[in-house]
Amino acid sequence: MTMHLERGLTTLNTRKAKKKTKFTQKQIDKWTTEMRQHNKQMRKVHCHHMQMTLDEYIDYIHGHYTRKTKEVTIETPWHGGGIYRRETELDKAPSLRSSKSFSACTKKEPMQYTGERRLIGIAMMHKSNLVPIFADDDDKTGQKQATEIAQMRRN
Repeated sequence: MTMHLERGLTTLNTRKAKKKTKFTQKQIDKWTTEMRQHNKQMRKVHCHHMQMTLDEYIDYIHGHYTRKTKEVTIETPWHGGGIYRRETELDKAPSLRSSKSFSACTKKEPMQYTGERRLIGIAMMHKSNLVPIFADDDDKTGQKQATEIAQMRRN
């Protein structure tokens, strides 16, 4: 699916703004009775904040109504003025820093090979199966082990 427009279509709004139409007295009377019924129903279901004036109700019918929002102030007791935290003596204790303490951001020590065998190289046994080649006492260069792996790979 592409995000292109079809030929002849545009993303620019080229229409002129519609003029607000004047309503007849008969329409206004009809909407007044409907608004009263709406407000009565909202009071009955305990939605007092959904009650509207006549202008708001007319906008609501035509799809132009935006709901009123209440501003919440922080001074009200149920919203709280901040977080309460009890002060204890543990809060005032100095932190302990030592080499034995756990720290998540310590630098990792570099890895070093400490074995007695000497690593000559790495051979590929099959596809991505890498095998280390070590120099033994009887084979100082590691040539014997490398040729064994090469023959094993070809057989």
